[in-house]
Amino acid sequence: MPKVPERLCDATVLIVDDLQANLDVLELLLGMAGLRSIVTERSAVRTLERYRSTRPDLILLDWHMPDMDGHAVLAELRREIGPDDYIPIVVVTADITPGARDDALLAGATDFLTKPIDRVEAILRVRNLLETRALHRRLADHNTELEAQLAAQAEAEREAATRHLDAVDRIGAVLSDRSITMLYQPVVDLGTGMVVGAEALARFRGGNGRAPDKWFAEAHAVGLGTELELLAVELAVSQIDRLPSDAYLSLNVSATTASDPALAAILAVTPGSRIVVELTEHTRVVDYDAVVEDLDRLRYQGIRVAVDDAGAGYAGLQHILRLQPDIIKLDRDLTTGIDRDPARRALASSQVVFGREVGAIITAEGIETAAEYETLRSLGVPWGQGYFLAVPADLPLPQPPLPPVPVPPLPSRGRQRPPA
Repeated sequence: MPKVPERLCDATVLIVDDLQANLDVLELLLGMAGLRSIVTERSAVRTLERYRSTRPDLILLDWHMPDMDGHAVLAELRREIGPDDYIPIVVVTADITPGARDDALLAGATDFLTKPIDRVEAILRVRNLLETRALHRRLADHNTELEAQLAAQAEAEREAATRHLDAVDRIGAVLSDRSITMLYQPVVDLGTGMVVGAEALARFRGGNGRAPDKWFAEAHAVGLGTELELLAVELAVSQIDRLPSDAYLSLNVSATTASDPALAAILAVTPGSRIVVELTEHTRVVDYDAVVEDLDRLRYQGIRVAVDDAGAGYAGLQHILRLQPDIIKLDRDLTTGIDRDPARRALASSQVVFGREVGAIITAEGIETAAEYETLRSLGVPWGQGYFLAVPADLPLPQPPLPPVPVPPLPSRGRQRPPA
């Protein structure tokens, strides 16, 4: 006798027949085929109640019962079973007339078996119907999962759209109100202790503690990054006369903004020798040739170029070689703890030699302790900035009291003629 596959053996079968002998035969037959969950019911009027309590995967239904005929039972079951569910119902009867079979199938039966039951035929039909039921359930589960994924995706897209609009409104308000405060952190000659320049740093009002780089990253994400950077540049340059006359002003801009003609227009009113354009990591450099060409136009005005966060992120060796900066800024991750770490000291020393060879000056960022300052100075790092030297503040700049040690001057890298 054929068997039901193990993966189907836990399917629940409900048998409805008013004769106990018939129930026993069918229960024994299905049990021998491997089914383990078999429920029997002798009362036709209780069929719907038993269906609700057991939720079977297959129903074997006697067609002629004294208290309620199979036609009426089928009508109740089909009203109860949802249109998207598939519960096979097999009518089992001794009525072999053609009309009985047609009547059962028209009433909603899935299949039809006649008594006496052929054991092999019965098991094969039960097995096939349970296979179909299992496939239907898997398809339904897949559809449910897919619907949940689509709903989650739609919700995520709605939330992203809301965040996008919120960001546009937030950045747009800053641009409209020009609500950026510019602070200036001195860049100090580590040998003489003199201020040689200052980095302009944007601070946002009402930002709920959000870091400035988050503001700029968000602005770039919604297509307003260049506008926000240009506003910060404009506000910073407007204060340049409050800097010492021999100090430069360092302006943070992305590669995208550095290529925007509006930047050159803002800087055209200021002597180029007093400006350093410091490339940030707000946007990745995609076309180095184009960026170098734009930077050369700025250099022709006497403006110098700095690479920010050397040794971190995009600002790797290839980045430096392609851009040929006038100033290479050591990332604060390299500066922090340099007095205690031989590897950091070796790397910083190699950067000093590298800068000397390519005609660029090294500036260390993030100097926060006297030990870091002394170590960097002993390594020959010419310039530095950080909280140990001076915190970002409004102008005029303080003069940090540091001991003098001679350091090499910044080489000139101005162009003799504009690029073609």
